Amino acid sequence: MSQQATLDLVQRYYDAFNRGDWNGMLDCLSDDVAHDLNQGGRETGRAAFAAFLARMEASYREQLRDVVVMASADGARAAAEYVVHGEYHHDDEGLPKANGQRYVLPGGAFFDIAGGRIARVSNYYNLQDWIAQVGG
Repeated sequence: MSQQATLDLVQRYYDAFNRGDWNGMLDCLSDDVAHDLNQGGRETGRAAFAAFLARMEASYREQLRDVVVMASADGARAAAEYVVHGEYHHDDEGLPKANGQRYVLPGGAFFDIAGGRIARVSNYYNLQDWIAQVGG
């Protein structure tokens, strides 16, 4: 896959996220995608990723702004940096109580690309910063 095709794929993934188009995001992923959760474990497979999106939708409303995507010359790997603008509207297990708190924090992700799809996505944001913003 070319560098430009990888850039386009990752941008399409984030454009779908910002539209709340979960099927559009899932279409960007390989069937056996590896998803490294922020400060957590790894989940594998498109079905597990769909379940993750459902958990996120139940507790958060988020938009990613100032998205910058970079890719290796061979298109095999990519990275993105962005600013998350969100609202925490329903409790998420193990986290502070939700009451519509708004938050803004930087985040990023790393990607492996194979067969024209995202084969791995590893997300990162500063959880302690988020907890401080929502009043934990």
